[in-house]
Amino acid sequence: MSLRIVVTVKYVPDATGDRHFADDLTVDRDDVDGLLSELDEYAVEQALQIAEDADDAEVTVLTVGPEDAKDALRKALSMGADKAIHVEDDDLHGTDALGTSLVLAKAIEKAGYDLVISGMASTDGTMGVVPALLAERLGVPQVTLLSEVSVEDGTVKGRRDGDAASEQLEAQLPAVVSVTDQSGEARYPSFKGIMAAKKKPVESWDLSDLEIEAEEVGLEGAYTTVDAAAERPARTAGTIVKDEGEGGKQLAEFLASQKFI
Repeated sequence: MSLRIVVTVKYVPDATGDRHFADDLTVDRDDVDGLLSELDEYAVEQALQIAEDADDAEVTVLTVGPEDAKDALRKALSMGADKAIHVEDDDLHGTDALGTSLVLAKAIEKAGYDLVISGMASTDGTMGVVPALLAERLGVPQVTLLSEVSVEDGTVKGRRDGDAASEQLEAQLPAVVSVTDQSGEARYPSFKGIMAAKKKPVESWDLSDLEIEAEEVGLEGAYTTVDAAAERPARTAGTIVKDEGEGGKQLAEFLASQKFI
């Protein structure tokens, strides 16, 4: 029986761009270029490695987002994933992590799975809670923040590295895992992979396909929202101390005035 791997990925604003909030205090995704979250590339890489080691496996990449989110799926397909699912619906605008986990869980159940792999966090929200929420909604074990992961005889195994020690963890499939940026360098899409990705299937689903009501997601259904935001102050010119014998004293006074010492 084929090992069905679903990788959850996210289309995020480029961290090097000028990111800011829209009028409704959600992230403005129109005025900045987007891309596949870098941390999700590690999840795709680990899924592909597991599939390569298996006798028979299929890797599906899944994202929730606007039309442009297909770009994230194409990147994952060009890396080597077999097919993709895009959940898009206007009522998803403003959905928080809890709502996103609901949509992902419903889509994963509809697609069918044995193993779900996620990045450790998205590079825009950086909450890192969706894998655990997914496992709870799916009713399966979670093995998170892995630096090393493998599947053997219906069991997913991995190593979680902490500050003082490393843990060896395992769980019976089906399960949800998340991997860190220490799990291995993600491969670059080859020209052959980019061309092949154009022919790979991409399914498009909306909330009705997943039997989710609009009130359960979006800003209306969000448990967490932004109440207020302010632009970061512009950088001001620094203080230049001209050392004419009193430089050390002036530096100490400045540090003391800023409560650094």
